[in-house]
Amino acid sequence: MKIIVMSDSHGDKETVKAVSALPADALFHCGDSELLAEDPLLSGMHIVRGNCDRDVGFPKSLIVEVGGKRVVMVHGHEHDCKRTLLPLYYTAREHQADIVLFGHSHLYGAEMKDGILFLNPGSTLLPRAGNEPTFAEIEWDHDEAGYKISFKNLRLEIIDSTELKNIAN
Repeated sequence: MKIIVMSDSHGDKETVKAVSALPADALFHCGDSELLAEDPLLSGMHIVRGNCDRDVGFPKSLIVEVGGKRVVMVHGHEHDCKRTLLPLYYTAREHQADIVLFGHSHLYGAEMKDGILFLNPGSTLLPRAGNEPTFAEIEWDHDEAGYKISFKNLRLEIIDSTELKNIAN
């Protein structure tokens, strides 16, 4: 199973088009697309509203079942994600999430806590801390308790990767 996750594209339609064309079982956008909810470019994409999105047609949060995993997605600005993952952790526990996707900080990263994967794909347009624009691919096998995570630049090169195991199971 493979999902692609992007965030904080801030109106950059070409990047959203390019990343969404990549092969994946599901595609997620963690908000701040600054597009309209009915934009055909977003068709078939799981997407939430970020603090820069003006279209209230996007939900604030989303819970989706993908490949046997419960995915919770928010933008992160209402969960204080720039300071701590604790509010996201409580949300994940409340919704029995396997994966939590969020953006807002424009910094990519992944962490496993109590069997829950927390992932921020970074920003496809305005990365911070000297990083280049990124999106993420998450892969898992139904028979294994872990994830292979690749953070890629817009040339589709892996700039960082990790494998995180679910030791809670």
